[in-house]
Amino acid sequence: MNEFIKRAKPLLNILPGFLLFTLLLLSSNSAFAVPQTTTQEDTLVEITQEEVTVPADVVDESDAPPKVKKKIPAWWTALPFALLLTMIATGPLFYGSFWHKHYPKVAIGLGALVIGYYILVLGDIGHPIHAMSEYFSFIALLAALFIISGTIHIDVDRAGTPLANATILIFGAVIANIVGTTGASMLLIRPFIRLNQDRIKPYHIVFFIFIVSNVGGCLTPIGDPPLFLGFLKGVPFEYTLTHLWTKWLFGISILTAIFYFIDSRNKPPKPHAPTSGKVLISGWRNSFFLAVVIGAVFIDPNVMPNLPSYLFIEYHGDNISYLRELIMLLAAAVAYFTADKTILKTNEFNFEPIREVGFLFIGIFATMMPALQIIGMLAQNNPDAVNVHTLFWATGGLSGVLDNAPTYLNFLAAAMGKMDMDIDSKQEVRQFAEGVMDGSIPSYLYLTAISMAAVFFGAFTYIGNAPNFMVKSIAEQNGIDMPSFVGYIIKYSIPILFPVLFLSWLLFFVIL
Repeated sequence: MNEFIKRAKPLLNILPGFLLFTLLLLSSNSAFAVPQTTTQEDTLVEITQEEVTVPADVVDESDAPPKVKKKIPAWWTALPFALLLTMIATGPLFYGSFWHKHYPKVAIGLGALVIGYYILVLGDIGHPIHAMSEYFSFIALLAALFIISGTIHIDVDRAGTPLANATILIFGAVIANIVGTTGASMLLIRPFIRLNQDRIKPYHIVFFIFIVSNVGGCLTPIGDPPLFLGFLKGVPFEYTLTHLWTKWLFGISILTAIFYFIDSRNKPPKPHAPTSGKVLISGWRNSFFLAVVIGAVFIDPNVMPNLPSYLFIEYHGDNISYLRELIMLLAAAVAYFTADKTILKTNEFNFEPIREVGFLFIGIFATMMPALQIIGMLAQNNPDAVNVHTLFWATGGLSGVLDNAPTYLNFLAAAMGKMDMDIDSKQEVRQFAEGVMDGSIPSYLYLTAISMAAVFFGAFTYIGNAPNFMVKSIAEQNGIDMPSFVGYIIKYSIPILFPVLFLSWLLFFVIL
């Protein structure tokens, strides 16, 4: 029993949002729920029918409602979001001791401030409910992939040649779309290091981050966190594969070719010892649980009209999933508790990486609510500033220095706001992804630019995507002298990654 409690205790740290989500959901129907108001305080922005220009031949003004009110939070409510992202970027670098000790309090505290504003000032509990339901789905998938991947060990008994290394990187780029960039990174980084133990250099790890931890995961919503957030918002599952496969193929091909050229010049100090060439997988039976998690992704009440009503929660016209998430977490728990302890020890498995992601993202999901609304309104009022090129470079630029998941949502809100569409409406998000014409430009091209930039630019710094720091930490634990935050950018991102990003933009958004 003591052993069970010891192994179960870390699981309690990965779902800090579950209780908050449940509390919000219950309170929405309780006597303590704050009623919806339509006051005209300075914290609200009212959009009247007269302020919206509608062609006379499209809408009969006599049939239009006299006034359409849309509550927008005050601009300063986006400051907790900006503060949290800034602290995520600077905390580990400049005040690491404070940050590592108190980041859960910072994230939850800032999130609680924004949620309190929505409930007590705006009288709006709908946005917090939706934000926390999306967080629950997000962290359930990420935690399940992370935990199950940690129960599987891969050992490659062969020499680390340029061809073998390139093969592993390409393989990682493929499976990243099945088990996520986090899962693929955790499965392959240690075998990759062991494979090159007699010739390992920092560039090996950097290209692993470029290809496996980021660019490789752009073909499915499972692949990278921003794409999964888009899926939760209503982007069809097949969208990324349909619209990004050529970008994926181009990016992976160029980066792998560059890696192969550099690696070919790295000669081992002594001849390779004889190897069997075998690939040994321990704990491979747990791949069944990975299949369960992947299958559960498709249990979406918003796209499965025949799903029994007791398997989801209907809230204000939206269907909130919980069955999918419970299946994922149950699969992860069974995989963990039945895992071979030797494999967990060999993989140096612990819950700290997913615990950190869990706490930080509950703060991100809560604090970015007003930012999403404000950005959508600004884009609606300044449509000429929003185009494919600005969306690509702005999304990419911020994804490189901040976390790419919230950046993706912010610019999706901006692109949809330009077309008077609401990111909080799953139906409108789906319509946007399928293609609504903005003059001669289909809206799906905007989404393609945002999706590609968020995933590709996530590799630009250590903080662009969650697996980056995990891979760096594991490399340093194995004695590899990794470049500093700035050194990574100057030595690798600018001279190697940026030209690939520029060529991708030129080829897919300027020439074609």
